[in-house]
Amino acid sequence: MSPSILLLLGLGLGLAGWLAARARAWNFRRDIRNEGKGGRLAALPSYHAWYVALWIVLPVLVFAIAWSFLAPQLVTGWVLSDPAAAGLPHFGFERRAILDEAASVALGSAPGVFNPLAEGLVEPYRLAFAKVRWIGIAATLVIGFLGGASAFLRLRPEFTARTRVERTIMTVLLMASLVAILTTLGILVSLVFETIRFFGMVSPLDFLLGTHWGPDPMGNPLNPDPSRYGAIPLFWGTIYIGAIIAMFVAIPLGLMSAIFLTQYASPRWRSVLKPALEILAGVPTVVYGYFAALTVAPAIRDAAQAIGIANASSESGLAAGLVMGVMIIPFVSSMADDSIAAVPQAMRDGSLAMGATTSETIRRVLIPAALPGIVAGVMLAISRAIGETMIVVMAAGAAANLTANPLEAMTTVTFQIVAMLTGEGSFDHPATLSAFALGFVLFLVTLALNFFALRVVKRFREAYE
Repeated sequence: MSPSILLLLGLGLGLAGWLAARARAWNFRRDIRNEGKGGRLAALPSYHAWYVALWIVLPVLVFAIAWSFLAPQLVTGWVLSDPAAAGLPHFGFERRAILDEAASVALGSAPGVFNPLAEGLVEPYRLAFAKVRWIGIAATLVIGFLGGASAFLRLRPEFTARTRVERTIMTVLLMASLVAILTTLGILVSLVFETIRFFGMVSPLDFLLGTHWGPDPMGNPLNPDPSRYGAIPLFWGTIYIGAIIAMFVAIPLGLMSAIFLTQYASPRWRSVLKPALEILAGVPTVVYGYFAALTVAPAIRDAAQAIGIANASSESGLAAGLVMGVMIIPFVSSMADDSIAAVPQAMRDGSLAMGATTSETIRRVLIPAALPGIVAGVMLAISRAIGETMIVVMAAGAAANLTANPLEAMTTVTFQIVAMLTGEGSFDHPATLSAFALGFVLFLVTLALNFFALRVVKRFREAYE
């Protein structure tokens, strides 16, 4: 059963509770006035209404989330307890496929079954789905009624409903803010656990200092060859493509475009150029990958051959880096644009009044004052480039080469993570576990970049406040 049905039912109950509580609060106000006591309600009627509504909706929301995980298990358990499931295979993919086929027919998403064993399970699935649906609706009604009744009975003229509502909202906001932190912790814990497993098979020194990358997913997992797990070529390829070549393109073009848009462009030109520039951020990365593989890489190969480089490849780090740099120009440009525009007009006018030219004002006043935002944009762009995969897959190749020649094929950490996790290897094999170790190192690098950006921003923000 879809949780959205339960949520809609909970919202309907919440609306009914809101109206009932608001009417009760108005009755309190009317009674106070009729009795001539001269008092007033401790909170507005709307806060009484929201208090009851929250006590209905929030428990229903929690139940709907829990029921979305519990209901499929109950359905499967009831179907497997039916005599028609006696002939199913005990374990494996075939058993799951038969159950999914019968469930699809029972839900109406498939016209019929192909496996004879699934035919007898269609009716048990229908009965199980109907039972789960009615149980979910009944439980939602009971939970909503109990929560609303409990809150409704607490309403009094002296009841501080506003304080209760604000505390509840603050708690909800706190939980929402903790989602990002808890998600990051969950990612970190999973990476650390699998990385420790990998380092139990391959030495961290061999992994971090080795210069040859060539894991064998079909090799002996109990006796892996440590010399095949040297990740330096991957780290170098990631830095060379994402943090060197791409930044040579993105930083100058992004910064100069921001300076032109804020200092030289007329409002008419700015209204056209800025949206056109930011469109680059919305282009799918696979489109950039096609552009790099079909246009930029062949052009670089032909240009290299024209100047006498005979062994130039159609897959190169230069092609991937150039296109990646174009892709992240909006990250640098937008942040620099906003930062320069936020510099107080008095600083700009004061520099011009002292006799400085426009270019001198930009170089000596505006850029230093806007440096925190510019650095933040650059760090964001580097993080985006380091995590890019599709352009590398389509333009740079899969060879883990430790070279400074941008015309040679090379690969990055993200490409190898995808390659290791999408293969047929077991998750107990060091070749597969190496993807988690690579991800952990990439996580630490990105975290270090963020800390560096925060330090720079803090230092210069203190200087220019």
